[in-house]
Amino acid sequence: MKMISVYEMLKTAATNYALYRKTRDEIANLPADIALDLGIFPADADRIAREAVYGKAA
Repeated sequence: MKMISVYEMLKTAATNYALYRKTRDEIANLPADIALDLGIFPADADRIAREAVYGKAA
Protein backbone atom coordinates (compact mmCIF):
# COMPACT_ATOMS: atom_id res chain seq x y z
CA MET A 1 0.00 0.00 0.00
CA LYS A 2 1.39 3.38 -1.02
CA MET A 3 1.71 6.01 1.67
CA ILE A 4 0.59 9.47 0.67
CA SER A 5 2.99 12.25 1.57
CA VAL A 6 1.86 15.31 3.47
CA TYR A 7 2.65 17.35 0.35
CA GLU A 8 0.34 15.18 -1.79
CA MET A 9 -2.44 15.45 0.80
CA LEU A 10 -2.13 19.24 0.96
CA LYS A 11 -2.01 19.49 -2.82
CA THR A 12 -5.16 17.39 -3.15
CA ALA A 13 -6.93 19.39 -0.45
CA ALA A 14 -6.01 22.69 -2.15
CA THR A 15 -7.17 21.41 -5.55
CA ASN A 16 -10.48 20.21 -4.12
CA TYR A 17 -11.04 23.48 -2.28
CA ALA A 18 -10.36 25.52 -5.43
CA LEU A 19 -12.88 23.37 -7.33
CA TYR A 20 -15.41 23.77 -4.50
CA ARG A 21 -15.02 27.58 -4.55
CA LYS A 22 -15.34 27.75 -8.33
CA THR A 23 -18.42 25.53 -8.34
CA ARG A 24 -20.02 27.42 -5.46
CA ASP A 25 -19.41 30.79 -7.10
CA GLU A 26 -20.82 29.62 -10.43
CA ILE A 27 -23.99 28.30 -8.77
CA ALA A 28 -24.42 31.40 -6.60
CA ASN A 29 -24.08 33.66 -9.64
CA LEU A 30 -26.46 31.85 -11.98
CA PRO A 31 -29.02 34.14 -13.60
CA ALA A 32 -32.31 33.85 -11.72
CA ASP A 33 -34.26 32.45 -14.68
CA ILE A 34 -31.73 29.67 -15.30
CA ALA A 35 -31.48 28.82 -11.60
CA LEU A 36 -35.27 28.54 -11.34
CA ASP A 37 -35.42 26.36 -14.47
CA LEU A 38 -32.89 24.02 -12.83
CA GLY A 39 -34.59 24.13 -9.45
CA ILE A 40 -31.49 25.60 -7.85
CA PHE A 41 -31.55 28.36 -5.29
CA PRO A 42 -28.43 30.51 -4.80
CA ALA A 43 -28.67 29.91 -1.04
CA ASP A 44 -28.06 26.20 -1.74
CA ALA A 45 -24.75 26.90 -3.54
CA ASP A 46 -22.57 25.82 -0.59
CA ARG A 47 -24.35 22.50 -0.12
CA ILE A 48 -24.51 21.66 -3.83
CA ALA A 49 -20.83 22.51 -4.38
CA ARG A 50 -19.75 20.56 -1.29
CA GLU A 51 -21.64 17.46 -2.44
CA ALA A 52 -20.28 17.80 -5.99
CA VAL A 53 -16.66 18.03 -4.89
CA TYR A 54 -16.50 16.04 -1.65
CA GLY A 55 -19.45 13.69 -2.03
CA LYS A 56 -22.69 13.40 -0.15
CA ALA A 57 -22.42 13.80 3.63
CA ALA A 58 -23.30 10.77 5.69
